[in-house]
Amino acid sequence: MKWSGRRQSENMEDRRGMSSGGKTILGGGIIGIVILLLNTFGGENAQMLTPILEQFNNQQPAQTETRALTDSEIEEGKFVNAILVDNEDVWAKIFQENNLPFEAPKLVLFSGQVETACGGASSASGPFYCPGDKTIYMDMSFFEELRTKFGAEGGDFAVAYVIAHEFGHHIQTLLGTSSKVQELQGGKNEVEGNKLSVSLELQADFYAGLWTHYNQKMKNILEPGDIEEALSAANAVGDDAIQSKMQGQVVPDSFTHGTSEQRMFWFNKGFKSGDIKQGNTFADLQ
Repeated sequence: MKWSGRRQSENMEDRRGMSSGGKTILGGGIIGIVILLLNTFGGENAQMLTPILEQFNNQQPAQTETRALTDSEIEEGKFVNAILVDNEDVWAKIFQENNLPFEAPKLVLFSGQVETACGGASSASGPFYCPGDKTIYMDMSFFEELRTKFGAEGGDFAVAYVIAHEFGHHIQTLLGTSSKVQELQGGKNEVEGNKLSVSLELQADFYAGLWTHYNQKMKNILEPGDIEEALSAANAVGDDAIQSKMQGQVVPDSFTHGTSEQRMFWFNKGFKSGDIKQGNTFADLQ
């Protein structure tokens, strides 16, 4: 995608040069796998993991280390910042068109583990949005796992899709959708609560597609293969695809993010329609 030459947002913080050693937190064992299955593209579900993550965080005291970022990491940070700017510009425009006040989120890049208003988290959590501090958190190593472990094509627009998805959770927070879903989940059993979570995640995918539509019109960002990269990432993180690969069976009642087909469908709908009013992923639940 075309991104060079963008202004840089003041809402991004790069903490990758700061790492905490000495803590036992999730690692690559079975708990890390469970967290990945539950919390890939974390969204509001990040809060559910706080007690587990904090238990691991508190096992040993933190030892902070610092290092200089590599040239590759610096360039990567500039790219992420450019995508953040694009999201800010698009959503400020959409909110203005609908006479709504807009507040941009923060974005934090980290390595290994991070403390948030939703609790501690590690790279095994995948990218997530914390409504408590209105911040998107990302460990860029996730995208290598997305490609090597889950079969996504990779590429810069796969990263852009993920950022746009997490930005979509911020939009849901601003519009009150997330709090409404949490309220409704309080009166539901686990299966029905999961269905609401799926609708919330699919709407974030729709918002990612909507962002792509607007951004293409405003800045002509797309290059050949970009949409395919986004769809490949959406396909790779479907609940059915992850469960089939990680546990050898698919349990639909446990889905929290939607199937591969659903995730691709709603991204495409947002991209092709360019109409925020068509993003009612909750219609089938009414």
